[in-house]
Formats: sequence, structure tokens, C-alpha cells
Amino acid sequence: MLRSGFQRAVSLIYPPRCLSCGETVLTDFGLCGPCWAKTYFIGGAICDGCGVPLMGATDGALLRCDACLRDPRPWEKGRAALIYKDNARRLVLALKHGDRAEIAGPAASWMARAIADLPQENLLVAPVPLHWTRLLKRRFNQAGLLARPLANQCGLGYCPDLLLRKRRTAPMEKMTVSQRFETQKAAIEVHPGRRHRLLGRPVLLVDDVMTSGATLGAAARACRRAGSGPIYVVTLARVTKEP
Repeated sequence: MLRSGFQRAVSLIYPPRCLSCGETVLTDFGLCGPCWAKTYFIGGAICDGCGVPLMGATDGALLRCDACLRDPRPWEKGRAALIYKDNARRLVLALKHGDRAEIAGPAASWMARAIADLPQENLLVAPVPLHWTRLLKRRFNQAGLLARPLANQCGLGYCPDLLLRKRRTAPMEKMTVSQRFETQKAAIEVHPGRRHRLLGRPVLLVDDVMTSGATLGAAARACRRAGSGPIYVVTLARVTKEP
């Protein structure tokens, strides 16, 4: 009774706010109605390789998008929680550049739903790494902010430094797809002191956004070279082409 009374008092002083716009909402870490309407959760028929929604396809079928058919991914299956547009884009940017670490917990729960159909026995969760110079400047790895609560919520093993970015790569925002893949080639490797943790073991790679898949591909290939088991990937958001 004392605890519930204290929580009610706190909620009166600090009422729950929308994660996106700050308006008052009913529960902590929720979205208000307008922000929810502009947050596009991925569901229904998706590409089994990268998680992009497939218009007109049948839900439940094992399908691949044109990009995954043309260039098969170096992982088994990929998932994403949101389409990277409107409010999802604002949430990702707030997490990445706005010191909004409180977004990570709710975002991880959305990602947990996205991977519910993936094999999770003995699965090891690892974030895509930042180069140490970028980590020093930013002070955190947004992929790590998502990966830790995701592992906790799903009861999975977690290794925050499984992967290392051995060279700093240029920002990829204005690069073509081929340039992105060339830039990420051999940029990531498994930490020599953590290799024993992935030997023969399935790995779930976590990142904030997938655009071309070049970064996740480099991470997946590094795990393969080090002797991992099957590789899966999940991101908070997936960039899609406008219809």
C-alpha cells in the first residue's frame, strides 16, 4: 500500500509523458495517440532476410525481397520493429543524437516482439560496434543501448564487446549501396578475448537502423569467420522505399 501510494504521488508530480512529443499519456514510456498513429510498426508479410514489409504477399510464407534475392544476406533471418519514417525516425534520432536513453527500454520491447519467431535457444546477443574514437565522442553506442534490454527482456546471453570496429569508416548517409558495402568491408572483427563465447553458437546482431545492410553484413561475416553458429539480425527500424 505504501509503495502504490508513493507511485501515485510520483505520477501526480511527474505524470507519464509521450516518448516522442512529451504530451501526457496514461502509462510510462508510451506514445500518445497522434504519435502512435505516425509510428509504423512492421507486421504481416515481411522479407525473411531483412524484415522489410512485402506488399501483397501472404503472411507466414517464407519470402525474400528483391534485394535479398539478388544478393543473399550473410545471415539466416533479419527482423525490424518499425519502418524508418515519421515518428520512428524521430525516435531513432533522439536515441542516437539526443541523449534520450530512456527510449531504449520500450524500443527493446518492440524489437522483442519482432524476433518472437526466431530460434532463441542459447542465442547470444551482441550490438554492432562503434569505432573507439566515435564512441569516445558520442559517449555511448546506441546499438548497445538497445541490445542490453533486449537480451534482458528475452532472457538471452549478452556480450557487449563481442565485436570490434578495427578501423573508422566514413559516414554513409550520402553513399551509394555499393560504396556502403565497400566501406564496411573487413571493418569489423570479433574481439580476440570473446571468440570462445560464440564458437558454434547462434548470434543475434543488434543495430538501430538497417538501410543497405552493409554494416550488419560486415558484422555477420566477422562472426562467421570466428566460428559462430547461425546468425540473425534485428534493428529498431528498417529503411524502406516509398511506394
